[in-house]
Amino acid sequence: MRKQKLVSGNIYHVYNRGVEKRDIFIEDKDYLRFIYDLGLFNDVEPAYNVGFKLKQSIIDIGYQYVAENKFVDILAFCLMPNHYHLLLKQKVENGITEFMRKLGIGYVNYFNLEYQRVGTLFQGKFKSVLIENTSQLLYIPHYIHLNPLDKFMPKWREKKISNKKGAIDFLNSYKWSSYSDYTGIGKLIFPSVIEKDILSEYFGEANEYINDLYNFISDMDLSNISDLTLE
Repeated sequence: MRKQKLVSGNIYHVYNRGVEKRDIFIEDKDYLRFIYDLGLFNDVEPAYNVGFKLKQSIIDIGYQYVAENKFVDILAFCLMPNHYHLLLKQKVENGITEFMRKLGIGYVNYFNLEYQRVGTLFQGKFKSVLIENTSQLLYIPHYIHLNPLDKFMPKWREKKISNKKGAIDFLNSYKWSSYSDYTGIGKLIFPSVIEKDILSEYFGEANEYINDLYNFISDMDLSNISDLTLE
């Protein structure tokens, strides 16, 4: 996927899944750890807190690690049991590559220690696809945030969403994405992880994002981003 060098200032859809499609998140603490790591390893300085253990309850996780010199701006993310999606804007040369290297090593070390296993966790190197135009930039955050519908309406990509309100309600209840950061709905938000000003220029306030997502579901056309997705 990376035939060309990742360029600073550009935005990329970055994703990967578990080796053999195995789960990479098993319990809530795993999702929280990965989200914490999104902040911890997005720092050009060495990470000294890699032994951190998340012991707080879900509600108490109102803080995240804040880096002064970031590799990337994280615009959106979604974590699913066996894969993840990130929307990243590279800030420094080799920023995405270095960020993903640190993130991968850090999380795999945590996961292997936690579940007493050895070996690789992810299916090869992360995949990255350049967002080439505004249309793609407007669609890909919706695609990322709609991924949890795999649990509720598995055929949503085939435009088989019979209950749009139910779909939105389900997304409102899903904890492990940046959806809440853009809608203001839900108990978990990650303000120190997400840099949402860039997308907010296009989507506007929270209610506008929700309306735009609803319209996207109503008239869904994934053809514009077919080359940007995990499938």
